[in-house]
Amino acid sequence: MVTESPLYQRRRAPTADELTGIPWLSQLQPSERDRIVPGLVVGDALPGDYICRMGRPVTFWFGVVEGLLKMSADSAQGHPITFTGVPPGGWFGEGTAMKREPYRYNIQALRKSVVAGLPLDSFHWLLDHSLGFNRFVMNQLNERLGQFIAAREIDRMNNPDVRVARSLAALFNPVLYPGVGEVLRITQQELAYLVGLSRQRVNEALRSLERQHIIRVEYGGLRVLSAEALRSTLLGCADTGRGPR
Repeated sequence: MVTESPLYQRRRAPTADELTGIPWLSQLQPSERDRIVPGLVVGDALPGDYICRMGRPVTFWFGVVEGLLKMSADSAQGHPITFTGVPPGGWFGEGTAMKREPYRYNIQALRKSVVAGLPLDSFHWLLDHSLGFNRFVMNQLNERLGQFIAAREIDRMNNPDVRVARSLAALFNPVLYPGVGEVLRITQQELAYLVGLSRQRVNEALRSLERQHIIRVEYGGLRVLSAEALRSTLLGCADTGRGPR
């Protein structure tokens, strides 16, 4: 939320309902919560708005209350690389905030979203004083490390079906994105942006997963019928080099 950002200009205090969408608040002691909540802000991001930009200094730790964001960067050749999507309940950039270093990626809204921000000084105060907050951040870092290691391994296969399955498994991660639940509000075009494939190719992969009764395509989103089956399908594809059938 830098001063020239339209998102920063639209900042406001969170509502009571929006506060319930911030998962780590429940890990704080009452005195810690009383100290931190007055400093929290939310911004109403429009499609295309940047929440973070490469090279900019970190001033807030961010999370998604509603909507969908995209984490990406440019390759050495200047081509965009999408790392992951960030659905409701997801908080990101704790490594950057801990090191107080400039962002090495861009975070952009794919749809109208509500983004919460915790000031950097408040983030570090919680690290110094709150055991519950430290546990939350450690779980975040551990889960995200495993996620990116798996993504690196599967990306080497260059299999479109596996890429779609991988992205879905990541977006339905209950630790990183507790606000998603069983239904992810995402369009096939938005998923195509995250995966880096055409909408038609994404549709083929989703229909394959649907035929296996792993997911169900619903109006405006996707429902996971079996999270375990989705992860098992993903692991099986990685082992054999084949996509879902």
